[in-house]
Amino acid sequence: MKYRVKHSTRYDYADQVNQGYNVAYLIPRECNGQRVNFSDIRIIPTPASKIKRVDYFGNVVCHFTVEKPHRTLEVIVDSEVEIAPSEPRLLSGGITCAEVRAALINGSNTEDVKASEFCFDSPMIAVTRELSEFAVDLFSPDRPFLEAVSALNSRIFNDFKYDPGFSTVATPLKDVMASRRGVCQDFAHLAIGVLRGMGFAARYVSGYLETLPPPGQVKLAGADASHAWFAVYIPGDDWQDFDPTNDVMPADQHITTAWGRDYSDVTPLKGVVFGGGGKQVLSVAVDVSRAESPSERALFAANGAPTRRLDDPVAQSPGLPNQQSQSQQNQSQAQASPTQALQSQTQSQLPPRSV
Repeated sequence: MKYRVKHSTRYDYADQVNQGYNVAYLIPRECNGQRVNFSDIRIIPTPASKIKRVDYFGNVVCHFTVEKPHRTLEVIVDSEVEIAPSEPRLLSGGITCAEVRAALINGSNTEDVKASEFCFDSPMIAVTRELSEFAVDLFSPDRPFLEAVSALNSRIFNDFKYDPGFSTVATPLKDVMASRRGVCQDFAHLAIGVLRGMGFAARYVSGYLETLPPPGQVKLAGADASHAWFAVYIPGDDWQDFDPTNDVMPADQHITTAWGRDYSDVTPLKGVVFGGGGKQVLSVAVDVSRAESPSERALFAANGAPTRRLDDPVAQSPGLPNQQSQSQQNQSQAQASPTQALQSQTQSQLPPRSV
């Protein structure tokens, strides 16, 4: 399936900004089952510098600076992505929970060792007893691993309420657990914390999910949203994605932008400004549309299913019936002052983060 994605971000500043330094994780990545036909990032005002590189996790990240006075910053990313349809995965049978733990502990091959990095705490996910015990009853040693993860996915979907007004990017997991509500970023973090607490490797995935409007209604421009879910490592196989916000295993309707240990590794857009700024107003609009023929689109809509050249060289760096997708952009952090920037730099030297 072919998709067109347009993600527009705009900052309006109360006072003139003299300089701005920014990092964007907005370009979809190449990965199994996903091909990026083109992705173009436009920045207004024209940046003094714009550099793309591949980060530690294989994501495409764009660093740019605006070095002239401005009252508005716009970042517009247009992409076309093809998602290969995947066969439904069998949950029963296969490697057991005990076998997955043993493989990650022993690290008998390169892939197992690399995946084990995702077993540990990260800046936004600290394993606690409450997280470790949340789903321990689902992961008996002899149970097929994917069956157990699917049960966890469903438990989060059924036990937690989707509430876009409840949390912010700074809301700790303990508050999400206590209130039993949150957004897709929270549910992804929750699942990852639970899995890591039991010795499994899990990572955070940032991307997009589009849904069709109710029958008879016109889809509004900019009404789509960025989304988040998680993936687990299966030794001897690969990573498998799960979406706890919608209780599904993503197939061909989820578009991957980036992945990391948690949200802090893949913030869609963050930055610092110098010389003014003051109060700021953030506006975000996302459009995800299928690029198929009108007849295919009509058939898809009739079935009631949800829808949805790198322009410069990339430098290599070392080293669903939907229950709403979380608007990561609604929680995008405000651009920080220089003091906040220094604090951010001392807290983490790893790639940036967005909802």
